[in-house]
Amino acid sequence: MPDIVIHGIASAAYLILAWHFWNTRWRAAAPAAAVRSWERVALLAPLALHAWLLYSGLFGTTELRFGFAQALSAMMFLAALMCWLETFAYPIEALYPLVLVAAALCAPLPAFFPGRLSPQTVSVEFRLHLIFGMLAYSLFTVAMLHALLIAKVESRLHGTPGLGGPLAQLPPLLSLERLVFILIGAAFTVLTVTLAFGIVYSETFLGRAVRFEHKTVFVILSWLIFGLLLVGRWRYGWRGRTALRWTLAGFVLLMLGYPGSRFVLEVLLHRT
Repeated sequence: MPDIVIHGIASAAYLILAWHFWNTRWRAAAPAAAVRSWERVALLAPLALHAWLLYSGLFGTTELRFGFAQALSAMMFLAALMCWLETFAYPIEALYPLVLVAAALCAPLPAFFPGRLSPQTVSVEFRLHLIFGMLAYSLFTVAMLHALLIAKVESRLHGTPGLGGPLAQLPPLLSLERLVFILIGAAFTVLTVTLAFGIVYSETFLGRAVRFEHKTVFVILSWLIFGLLLVGRWRYGWRGRTALRWTLAGFVLLMLGYPGSRFVLEVLLHRT
């Protein structure tokens, strides 16, 4: 079966489940209280297919092709997987429609944009840099989605006396905020490790510790912003809209890093 068909099946499965969760959580008069067992199993099908596609494309061959499409596909696979795991502890299935639609859009991208072929043998340091980088991106994505959910809850509380639909099933607002900062702290740690592996790889194979390209500058700026956000939370108790603005700024800079720069090169400038 051609790869593009398999990518299409994974994308269609994500979309069907996104439609299901939208209808049963956001549109239903009496939303389901929790994720049912069959829904958890159904979510595993596109996740498993997506995982197989990523593995075969990134690690199943001696050559490595990687670009913005592979980065976004891996990022949203990990984000969807994290949300699936998170529902065992927290009722956050309100995020599922948005997460699954994003995964459906990103899953087939590698079939259309093959990415850049690595010109040399891929080192262990580079593979670790790649794995930790995608993990950091996905953690920041999940944290950003949670922050937007908190903003939605706060705006609803200011507009109406109570919450309805899936928002009524969410954990308390303070618990959600703590969860967001746990995610940001974990993502910041993983991003720090990613930068360290990148420096080791660059020093070993390129002869200099840091290459000050636009993507490097964006990622370092994002790292600084998230670091300041964590300090602000610890020192001054930042929360609410202040935390959301810092989270949004850091996330935008992060996306302008590798995915954004590679999108410009591959799609707009037709360079690999």
